[in-house]
Amino acid sequence: MRYEEKAKLMAVKGLIPPAILVASPALLIAGAPIRRRYLRYVCRDEAPQILDKERGWVSAHYFVISHPLLEWLCWPTETLARLVEHRG
Repeated sequence: MRYEEKAKLMAVKGLIPPAILVASPALLIAGAPIRRRYLRYVCRDEAPQILDKERGWVSAHYFVISHPLLEWLCWPTETLARLVEHRG
């Protein structure tokens, strides 16, 4: 999406919280692996950039990755994963 497409950007920003809430049971149970896999998919070498300031382009993935609700729902399993790694 282009930066100038304000209606599309607002629609995407508005639809992300309900989508995250629908996925919240899975995120609370297995949020850390899901989030890591998603980040690897979005940031892989052959993937298009999620934010390209030179061309004025932003991906919907940018809003998903940077949304605080996603981070908050993945926090319990992230913490548990860190505890398991430190003890093992």
